[in-house]
Amino acid sequence: MSEGDLSAVAPARLAAESAGLPGAASAGGLIENSVIRPVRLEDAEELADLYRANQEHLVPFIEIRDDSFFTADGQRSRISRAIEASAANESWRFTILDGEELAGTIGVTNVIRGPVQGAKVGYWVAHGRDGRGLATRAVGEVVDFAFVQAGLHRLEAWTLVDNVASQRVLEKNGFARFGLARALLLIDGEWRDHLLFERIADKP
Repeated sequence: MSEGDLSAVAPARLAAESAGLPGAASAGGLIENSVIRPVRLEDAEELADLYRANQEHLVPFIEIRDDSFFTADGQRSRISRAIEASAANESWRFTILDGEELAGTIGVTNVIRGPVQGAKVGYWVAHGRDGRGLATRAVGEVVDFAFVQAGLHRLEAWTLVDNVASQRVLEKNGFARFGLARALLLIDGEWRDHLLFERIADKP
C-alpha cells in the first residue's frame, strides 16, 4: 500500500464515466482484462463497505478521516469530485478489481504540468486480497496510463519506512528510491517518515 491515494482525490465528466475518463487523458484505452477501471458514482456503496471493513487495517497507513468518509454519501461526494477532476485532467482515480468485486483504489494525483509534467501515485488493496499481485498489476497499468495517455514525464510514490511490501510493488514496476522525507504525514496521531520513490517515463 502506498499511502498517497487516500490523501488526494481525482476528477471527470459524469456522462463519460462508464466509457472512461474524459479529456486529453482518457482511460478508455485501458488494456483488456485490466485490474483497474475509472471510479464511478455507483461504486459509492461498495467502496464505503470496503473502507469500513478495512478501517482497522488502514489505520497504520492513512491520515485521519472523519466518520463521513466511511459512508456511502461521503464516498459519493468524493467520487463526484474525482469525476470533475478527471474532466479537467487534474488527477485520476481508479478502482482496483478482483474479478467483479472492488478490492481497493489507485490514483494519479497532485499533477503538475508545465516544465515538471509530474504526479503522485497512491493505492491500497483490501486486507485478505493483498499478496496476490493485484497491487503490482494495478500500479503497472496506472504507470502506462500516466505516461502514455496522460503524457506525464515523472511519477512519485511514498511509503512508510517499514512498508516493505509496498516498496517491492513499486520496485517491480520500475520505481527507484530517491530519498527520505521526515515527518511527512500525520498518521494515527503521529508524524511519520516516508521513503520516496520515483519513476521517469524514459527510464523504465
